[in-house]
Amino acid sequence: MRGIVMAAPGDVRVEEREDPKIIKPTDAIIRLTATCICGSDLWPYRGVEPVNHTPMGHEYVGVVEEIGDEVKTLKVGDFVVGSFVISDNTCEICQAGYQSRCVHAEFVSQTIGTQAERARIPFADGTLVATPGHPAPDLIPSLLAASDVLGTGWFAAVAAEAGPGKTVAVVGDGAVGLMGVLAARQLGAERIIAMSRHADRQALAREYGATDIVEARGDEGVARIKQLTNGLGAHSVIEAVGTHESMMQAIRATRPGGHVGFVGVAHEGVSLPADELFFSEVHLHGGPAPVRRFLPHLIQLIWDRKINPGKVFDLTLPLAEASEGYKAMHERRAIKVLLSL
Repeated sequence: MRGIVMAAPGDVRVEEREDPKIIKPTDAIIRLTATCICGSDLWPYRGVEPVNHTPMGHEYVGVVEEIGDEVKTLKVGDFVVGSFVISDNTCEICQAGYQSRCVHAEFVSQTIGTQAERARIPFADGTLVATPGHPAPDLIPSLLAASDVLGTGWFAAVAAEAGPGKTVAVVGDGAVGLMGVLAARQLGAERIIAMSRHADRQALAREYGATDIVEARGDEGVARIKQLTNGLGAHSVIEAVGTHESMMQAIRATRPGGHVGFVGVAHEGVSLPADELFFSEVHLHGGPAPVRRFLPHLIQLIWDRKINPGKVFDLTLPLAEASEGYKAMHERRAIKVLLSL
């Protein structure tokens, strides 16, 4: 099969990879309908993370082609959406709602790589969720978004305790930040402040429910949030970048007793000053999103056409042109690139 491999930073190739096979009775083989490039894929592309002929990708939707003998909830022919973390969905951690920390957890990006034509998914019953039927073509981008960025933005909003009567600030205008805006609106937030300097992303943020736009960053951005909230700060802040600056901006923009939901993968020397945290009385909750917790609900919202997260894909390319997709996202010419198969 064809699959995307990153040979070295900036070197993205389409190569022939071995077809996946059932290894364990809990496995399923899926034929991908669509996959995409994630903002986190840019870290190795930029040389921030090590990479050496690594299979890429962790977001995926497709059709089940084969199942192991112990797979009970899926059948051949089902259209499925999968989480970017493998989980059994039955262990104590999964049952508590943290499938991304399942006792059997493995990151799809590290062991499978779904920027490819097919993939073997371990613990298929716990990782994959079948849609009510085969989706209309225009629903596929939104279902693909549910595999990671929508579920991650949703978790960030939940972790930040976004809800009715709350003011929510969103640090980061990439795909996850935009999905955080969408989630905050769906959870009933009264006011949503998107922090963005890009006109196209600002427009999409407003479409998803942002009521205010703040272009300033760092201390200036924090001051602007305080100005908009009677000097107090936001009740809920979503951090969707993963740098020291973005994390401190999020914490400092939160009012005492407020909540930060952080889902940006920490890079570039993120450190938290314990004394400032102590006196801020700000709650911090985040990490790899337990997307599997939210998938059934998100799939239904998409199926019923109540949300349209698929608009976050502003560039679609065939799998063979993945290198151009990486370049477009690296240069911020695209928010998120869908790879068609």
